[in-house]
Amino acid sequence: MKWRRFISLPIIAVLMLMNIVFYGTVFIFLDDWVGLQSSAGFTNVVIFTLFASLTLFSFLVCVFTDPGCVPSGYFPDIETNDGSDQESRQSEALTKHCDKCSAYKPPRAHHCRVCRRCVLKMDHHCTWINNCVGHRNYKAFFLLVVYGTISSLYSAVVIVGCGVQKDWETDETFRLKTFYITSAVAISLLTLTLGTLLGWHIYLLTHNMTTIEYYEGTRAVWLAKKSGQVYKHPYDVGVYRNLTMILGPHMLKWLWPFASSHLKEGTSFPSVRDIL
Repeated sequence: MKWRRFISLPIIAVLMLMNIVFYGTVFIFLDDWVGLQSSAGFTNVVIFTLFASLTLFSFLVCVFTDPGCVPSGYFPDIETNDGSDQESRQSEALTKHCDKCSAYKPPRAHHCRVCRRCVLKMDHHCTWINNCVGHRNYKAFFLLVVYGTISSLYSAVVIVGCGVQKDWETDETFRLKTFYITSAVAISLLTLTLGTLLGWHIYLLTHNMTTIEYYEGTRAVWLAKKSGQVYKHPYDVGVYRNLTMILGPHMLKWLWPFASSHLKEGTSFPSVRDIL
């Protein structure tokens, strides 16, 4: 049952954090700054609620969407018209055998020790969603980080703006100042953390690379440099094509976490060799 994934302290913590940030931003700081009954207050509530809702929805999609499992009976395709390349492909196929699953795994698939199975195009296992981030839910995870960063940044602006305009001469209490400073520092740290994570995944997304592949590639780069060659990630087929392969061909659907009909079976991916 997918609902069992919610029986997790990290997921409960994330949901509580979302609730605290939303309630504090809207009903404490925004109300104190411009008032919820004013046109400015209403507009800000609508905008912030939109981003907060998209964050929550992306989170739920991440939790409930299976990242992708290896099809039963999968065997690597080693057929090729070029006889000279067949031996190398067959040798590569044999290295794609998972001893723990006792089965072959497609390119870019990896075995997750937590989920105890191979995951298609595995990026990492995320404790905060109690699920792996892989082929079928990476887009939702990326949008979760995007909307989470925007929401936390929006909240930080509201908290700081409210603190700046507040008349501290009449409301000069130590507890109130401590509350404002603590809230500002906490939301700033959250924004910085999510912003850093967003920058990292923008890099991965534009290079069509997973976190696992990045760390595997660092050794490949070192070995290539040592032999006087230049390493290029085999699945980096250009920024725009990389984006469309993950987010979808239609830009209007890029921002919708549930739009994943463009994803294929996840057992093969276009590579640099295919477009040469």
